[in-house]
Amino acid sequence: MNRTRRLVVDPIRCDAHGICAELLPELIQLDDWGYPMVSEQPVPHHLEAHARRAVAACPTLALLATEVEVARTAGGRAR
Repeated sequence: MNRTRRLVVDPIRCDAHGICAELLPELIQLDDWGYPMVSEQPVPHHLEAHARRAVAACPTLALLATEVEVARTAGGRAR
């Protein structure tokens, strides 16, 4: 198993400022009301710094980065 990060949004705290989607459009889209829809995929290594910046910029602390375990396939790729 390999550990990586995944983004999650606390819908109770989120006030739909949209800063997260501006900072990380590769993983966060906004719905019709401006609330974030976060990818369920782990944060790719090349986007980790951007993800940390998006989490830190959230004015209501609604965006979180949680650690998850990712299983590796026989070819070495994450599933």
